Amino acid sequence: MTANSIALEPSADPDVAEAIVRAGGELADLDSARGLVWLAGAEGFPDLGANIEWVQLAAAGVEDFFTSGVIGRSPNVQFTSAAGAYSRTVAEHALALLLAGVRAIPDHLRARSWQQQELAGRIGTLRDSTVTIIGAGGIGRTLIPMLAALGAHAIAVSRSGKPVPGAVATYPIARLPEVWPETDHIVISAPATPATRHLVGADELGRLKPHSWVINVARGSLLDTDALIAALRSGVIGGAGLDVTDPEPLPDGHPLWDLPNVIITPHDSNPPSLRRRAFADHVGANVARFVNGCELLARVDPVMGY
Repeated sequence: MTANSIALEPSADPDVAEAIVRAGGELADLDSARGLVWLAGAEGFPDLGANIEWVQLAAAGVEDFFTSGVIGRSPNVQFTSAAGAYSRTVAEHALALLLAGVRAIPDHLRARSWQQQELAGRIGTLRDSTVTIIGAGGIGRTLIPMLAALGAHAIAVSRSGKPVPGAVATYPIARLPEVWPETDHIVISAPATPATRHLVGADELGRLKPHSWVINVARGSLLDTDALIAALRSGVIGGAGLDVTDPEPLPDGHPLWDLPNVIITPHDSNPPSLRRRAFADHVGANVARFVNGCELLARVDPVMGY
């Protein structure tokens, strides 16, 4: 076993393998490596020997590795997620959903008509609006300058409440109720943990505005589906853009499919065509840090659950 030995499991990926070697790593078998880049989910995760010090996971959301006990049974191993690796493509998707909703694109697609008067009252703008981003990690921080370019103002909500660059204000999650009077739209991009389940429910939706759009690019569990359906049907909010749902996949016949003010995409804000290269770059950066004894990117906190 050498100081820079890295296993790549459960299958080979040429882009990731190249990134490991280019960053100074040496590909090795699992039983003779110090680090492991794991390309699959929690199911089938191997029992780790004492030789493994670090595991790089391929997903930004790692809740399955907690619920399955993978992380808990390896307390001496540092796990890192892919948080931040996919921020730009997911932030682009969030912005696309928000813009489509605010500009009444679903209404236009259904109308199939040149009668402008029918839609004029539903078309809004992000200019001078305030967008609250719940979860000011990589996605949220990447989204803020995108919104600023369109003249929108961002409020960031994070666990700590530490100031986020570009945000007009940053609140800790404990002060979430204070943001609603200032908010036009919300984007949910926080990690899924037991503490964030139904973080946005009937009470939170009820404090939004009739023109507000709710965008979720995190996990479906953060948004109370029943409360969302009720708010959409009653006009409490303007609409929802969902790349994630609860349940997921969203089954045929589910009420969300039939609501005219909902845009649903099948959890493809980070498609494979973009994900592979972004993950390889992330792996390369972390391998370089690992072999040089530097702090790793996107370290998973066993206490916080992400």
